[in-house]
Amino acid sequence: MLAGKVVLVSGGTQGVGGAVARAAVAEGATVVVTGRRADVGEAFVGALGPAASFVPCDVADVEQARAAVATTIQRHGRIDCLVNAAGLTSRGTLLDTTPELFDEHVAVNLRGPFFLMQAAVADMVARGAGGTIVNVLTMSSHGGQPYLAPYVASKAGLAGLTRNAAHAHRWDRIRINGINIGWTQTEGEDAVQREFHDADDSWLAEASASQPMGRLGQVDDMAALAVLLLSNRSGVVTGSVIDWDQHVVGASD
Repeated sequence: MLAGKVVLVSGGTQGVGGAVARAAVAEGATVVVTGRRADVGEAFVGALGPAASFVPCDVADVEQARAAVATTIQRHGRIDCLVNAAGLTSRGTLLDTTPELFDEHVAVNLRGPFFLMQAAVADMVARGAGGTIVNVLTMSSHGGQPYLAPYVASKAGLAGLTRNAAHAHRWDRIRINGINIGWTQTEGEDAVQREFHDADDSWLAEASASQPMGRLGQVDDMAALAVLLLSNRSGVVTGSVIDWDQHVVGASD
């Protein structure tokens, strides 16, 4: 579905981003992934083969974000697709969130994606070639848990940006969509549960049993949707923020 496409995936060395990178390579794309740790990134792309390469990047640093797009264009001549998968999920409530924590969330979850999109869309517009972008969001952008206040604020902002940019660039044939992921099984989620919720080795089995489908969301399933949205197979769809979850917003028993 992505044959001949150049795809940049931020936060693409593990979790959701890693799954999207693997799926994109499997669908014929040339993939550039970003991450903060060079050793992890190089090992990850090494396992994917020659269609993948790594760019060290902390998306909280605007210049690094811009440089990641510039490097992609330098290596491959263009950027056709962007996936904003890097994210920060550290905890904070309305009452205990410090300005520093709030700024960290905005920097990673909103400002970084904004300027990655800016740089990618600039290349797409300059070439008149169109393109596609997928922003990885969260079901918590609908309101979320009290302990996710700065996370919710930043991701809800990204949901609004997704729609705004999709509208602004629809005549450039650039399609921009978002995915609100629900509770998903990742390496990062395991670390978060242990660090912030005192979870032990039984947390995943207990969490899975509490879900309607008997399991948490799986990254490969989410990646399949991301690839669909990046590809021509999703047609003209743009400005959509899709709830990818097993719970229905607004419904009640």
